[in-house]
Amino acid sequence: MRALCWTAGGELTVCQVPDPELRNDHDVIVRVRRSATCGADLPLLTGQVPGLAPGDVLGHEFLGDVVEVGAGVRRHRVGDRVVVCASVACGACWYCRRGLPSCCDNGSTDPVGNEAQWGHPVAGCFGQPRAAGGFAGSHAEYVRVPYADVGAFPVPESVGDDRAVFASDAAPAGWLGAEAGEVRPGDVVAVWGAGAVGQLAARAAWLLGAERVVVVDRHPARLLMARQHVGVETIDRRDTDVTAQLREFSGGRGPDVCVEAVGGPAGEHLSLADRFTGRARLPEAVREAVYACRKGGTVFVLNNGARHVDAFPAGTVVHKGLTVRGGRQHGQRHIPMLLDRMARDELRTEHLATHHFPLDRAAEGYALFRDRPDECLRAVFTPP
Repeated sequence: MRALCWTAGGELTVCQVPDPELRNDHDVIVRVRRSATCGADLPLLTGQVPGLAPGDVLGHEFLGDVVEVGAGVRRHRVGDRVVVCASVACGACWYCRRGLPSCCDNGSTDPVGNEAQWGHPVAGCFGQPRAAGGFAGSHAEYVRVPYADVGAFPVPESVGDDRAVFASDAAPAGWLGAEAGEVRPGDVVAVWGAGAVGQLAARAAWLLGAERVVVVDRHPARLLMARQHVGVETIDRRDTDVTAQLREFSGGRGPDVCVEAVGGPAGEHLSLADRFTGRARLPEAVREAVYACRKGGTVFVLNNGARHVDAFPAGTVVHKGLTVRGGRQHGQRHIPMLLDRMARDELRTEHLATHHFPLDRAAEGYALFRDRPDECLRAVFTPP
């Protein structure tokens, strides 16, 4: 089959790779209909994730048709159109049973390396190197989906592919930012990042009852899209004192909830030592959110582009009494609800798919996504 692969020369190219096969009774094989780029892929391309090997297939946000079913699969049949959660979880471990599938003990392909990196094993992910606990990705004609009864979900007939594909990762990530940030009716919410996840975090805040939602970014095209499609107020950080402006929006206090959804850096190349120690600068949006948030408020960090960072304002957290949380999306918990909202037209995501490419032009799509982020929000690939 054809797939977008990493090459020995450090480039992306579409090449021929072996077709995926069922490896256990709980697998299905999905023929991909749509697969989207994501900001979480960019650290791979800039060398921040060690272990990427020639032949590794990228991509983790996708939907498609079931074409083969393992003997132990109970919820899917050949021909089903399904959206697949970007992260891989078993559904049976201590964490999965408590509604924390991204913390799964058994979803990683390399729990030992995973534990060395994070302190505990966490869920696997499509499109990540095996050394990072990953599985072959979705920028391909076919994908093997492990634990299919846990991570694949039927798409309602009324929900189109360009809407449903974002239920795989961006929509559950945005929902987690608002839900775990504990947005309540009447809150003022600020979201850093007007990309797909940031816009969907802002929409989730509206759906959870926020009174005022503000999105902060430096790309005018993205800010315009957030105003037009999500109905939020926006701040262009290039020419505005963000903290002062947010205080004006919130009666002088600062936002009740601040969500950092900027994503991985597109152009930061780390040294070889930094790639393996994970050292990086604290994302400016995280620092700004901590200082802008009202006393006693909540800061939620969705960015997974940096591992160990310096100069975190811990004193500010203590003296302001902030709650600081972070997390990867719990799609296995949220995707059915999000698909229902999509079917009811409460959650619209088609506008996020700004560029469409056939799979054979996927490398071109990634270059556009990486180098022109203000114009290309997400590139979506369609296999033949």
